[in-house]
Amino acid sequence: MKRKLLFLPLILVGVAALAWVVMMLWNSVMPGVFAGSMQIDYWRALGLLVLCRILFGGFRGRHGGGHYGRERWQRWQAMTPEERAQFHKDRGAYCRPNKE
Repeated sequence: MKRKLLFLPLILVGVAALAWVVMMLWNSVMPGVFAGSMQIDYWRALGLLVLCRILFGGFRGRHGGGHYGRERWQRWQAMTPEERAQFHKDRGAYCRPNKE
């Protein structure tokens, strides 16, 4: 939990920077392409970014879940105990050990 709170400022700075990039791209491309479009300010760019997130469902990162997650879970459930042990043996170098 404490680790997640440390990343919160980094996430906020990332979102702010992404909104700035959207604003700069919009203002440099759209008025030249579409004669009727106008430049946008930072807050409209942030709103556009949120709207795209709502409509297209981006920014999922590594924890997208959805259909892919269900397929992985079903595949795991179908494994025999020997197959699971082999899976852990093969993937052991890529996983962090449990700290208890």
